[in-house]
Amino acid sequence: MEHISIKKAWGHFRTITHHRRLVRAGCFRVGLYWQGLTHDLSKFSWTEFRVGAMYFQGTRSPNNAEREDLGFSTAWLHHKGRNRHHYEYWFDYNSHADPGDPVIIPCPMPHRYIAEMVMDRIAACKTYQREAYTDQSPLQYYQKGNPEMLMHPDTAKDLEMLLKMLSERGEKETFRYIREVYLKQ
Repeated sequence: MEHISIKKAWGHFRTITHHRRLVRAGCFRVGLYWQGLTHDLSKFSWTEFRVGAMYFQGTRSPNNAEREDLGFSTAWLHHKGRNRHHYEYWFDYNSHADPGDPVIIPCPMPHRYIAEMVMDRIAACKTYQREAYTDQSPLQYYQKGNPEMLMHPDTAKDLEMLLKMLSERGEKETFRYIREVYLKQ
């Protein structure tokens, strides 16, 4: 097993704690108290924390570094299967697939988890971009992502709408909309 330095472990702990604090604050602002309290607790499991400490850089997700090293991320595989605010959690098998049809299909996400995903993306951008963060950052990061990602069209439509609202109107108006309209639909 590779050696994990105390300095990297401490840096990773501080990063995930900071990220969780930002997500919790956002979730509380929109009324998702339990999700704010329990967000990303799996990052403290040894499966995820070990990878985070080994690959910690402080400027991006350690999962990406592990993925570059191994070709996949063990921490991400563990994480996405335990956290409903990731669209990858919402995959199922198409048991009636004809040849050529997709075998894995995306399912629509409930609004409460899409809202948490927005908070997660805001917090991740704030954590890694620091002073360079703007309300446009989460939308820009999303738009730079994989255009072939398997996300249910309804989930993608809602996520894009909320990130565009954030980009154009800011946190205060977007969080108000999420709390008073989106989560009540």
